[in-house]
Amino acid sequence: MPDFLIFGMAPASGLLSTEQREVVLAAMAEGMSIINGLHEFLNDDPEFAAARIAHKVDIVDVRCPRPKKFLRLFSGRISEVTCPRIAVLGTDCAIGKRTTATVLTAALNAMGLKAVMVGTGQTGLIQGARYGVALDSVPSQFCAGELEATIVEAFHAEQPDVIIIEGQGALSHPAFSTTSFVLRGACPHGVVLQHAPAREFRCDFATMAMPDPADEIRLIETFSPTRVIGLTLNHEHMDESQVASAINAYTRDLGVPVTDALSRPAQYLVDMVFAAFPELAVRSQGETQ
Repeated sequence: MPDFLIFGMAPASGLLSTEQREVVLAAMAEGMSIINGLHEFLNDDPEFAAARIAHKVDIVDVRCPRPKKFLRLFSGRISEVTCPRIAVLGTDCAIGKRTTATVLTAALNAMGLKAVMVGTGQTGLIQGARYGVALDSVPSQFCAGELEATIVEAFHAEQPDVIIIEGQGALSHPAFSTTSFVLRGACPHGVVLQHAPAREFRCDFATMAMPDPADEIRLIETFSPTRVIGLTLNHEHMDESQVASAINAYTRDLGVPVTDALSRPAQYLVDMVFAAFPELAVRSQGETQ
């Protein structure tokens, strides 16, 4: 019998359906603790709270923010973080930002650098991000401050060479505001933009066309004093020739490095970062000697 049931679905409502409630309660009755990534906090539900006590299991509401009296406002302490801060943003939700951030962090560490990833959503926290905050559950007044404080904590505790910040949603997407808080709270020195060339419409919005990466880049660089250092692709519904063609076209049209974090060597991601932050390349060479 497993020790935990991880409820990893992310319905738009953020709530359990009647059938899903029955599944989770049945798991608790079998002695499984629950990892819950929904906006619905099961510890606050009388039925789940009673089941937790009766079956002597735990419920971890991953998205639950700290009590309001402990929430942090933006303070400007982000200036204490002297290493490069790179945010992985996107042109849509559910497009691979966390995956690319994870691959990039691992690749930089493999090069001898110390890279730390800061998560900004429930899935990254469930997957084990040591530093992070589920931004979409934090009151908007505190989002930038909570992310800033988390990055500052990671910097002072880990003394990393570079910090990678997972993005959420898309700055151009009307349904999400979290990208704006990532840009405000992290004040990134650089941005890697994730895009799905074959995706015609926004995820879950069948009449909302996907933006052009060039437009998203202009929006990001207008909204925040940062620069987009490269484009990464989500190759859903694309074959190898289409991926290669897209990489060549975007490289030509955008004037930034372009790669696919999953179908191309991770070294291309590293080279993208080193081109933007040559001091990291120098440090990496020193570490490997």
